[in-house]
Amino acid sequence: MPIYWKLVSNVPAQEIIAHRIFWSLVFMLAVVITMNRKKQLYEEIIQLLAAPAKWIALLMGTIFITLNWSIFVWAVNANRVIETSLGYYISPLVSILLGILFLRERLSLGQSIAVILATSGVFYMAMHFGSVPWAAIGLALSFGLYGLCKKKAVLSPITSITLETLIVAPVAFLYLLYLGYHGSGSFDGLSLTSLFLVGGGIVTPIPLLLLLLLFANSANRLSLTMLGFIQYLAPTISLLLGIFLYHEAFTIVHAVSFGLIWAALLVFSLADTKLFLRSEILLQRFNMLFKE
Repeated sequence: MPIYWKLVSNVPAQEIIAHRIFWSLVFMLAVVITMNRKKQLYEEIIQLLAAPAKWIALLMGTIFITLNWSIFVWAVNANRVIETSLGYYISPLVSILLGILFLRERLSLGQSIAVILATSGVFYMAMHFGSVPWAAIGLALSFGLYGLCKKKAVLSPITSITLETLIVAPVAFLYLLYLGYHGSGSFDGLSLTSLFLVGGGIVTPIPLLLLLLLFANSANRLSLTMLGFIQYLAPTISLLLGIFLYHEAFTIVHAVSFGLIWAALLVFSLADTKLFLRSEILLQRFNMLFKE
């Protein structure tokens, strides 16, 4: 994803986000029609209307994922790929705290140590740089809260993403119309930039669909804290891209902070001897869904 959004770094972040939302809706509607999920979509909407709590969870989840998308695009194109990596490393910590606060989950001793290590890494960076990494914290909070809302809303992945984009698409569309009317938009329908903006509507929901398939089918087998701590592969890729592809600064302070967070992940994994077994069950279940 960082590589993709760098391809349209000449476009203002807010315009990229508007295109990302609008074309994601177009793509998801095409998925619904192609996979013949219209009836399922209709039935789940009726169920939502009869369950205000789930409807509120969907609305809140929409706000959080839109905020997450916005922060990520802005940070990548502001040359803060390493900070986005930090944000998604912090995200499991947020999931843990949310699990404790809202789902009454409890931490083992090893998990508690992991939380302390990860928190120390964040504070160490904030103290030595003299400023709080707000983009990283914003990504972590928005994604963690989005995960909590998904656990509460209990919708199929296709319905969930379709409704989320449907809710915010009118605002995005009006903004794009405004840009077009004033001649300040970057979309002309012919350029490579326009093609990448449309493609953003494909590269956005596909990873999210995979994530929700995994999340929805593992929620009953794994705790929210466990789900949080297996999300560190993506930030590792972003970190490597930031350092080796985009040559962003990686200082001793970064090394210490990330080291503490990596230690937290290691301690957490060792603290739960069932991690690998549960992950294997989750992967097997996903493979079954993929075949279906």
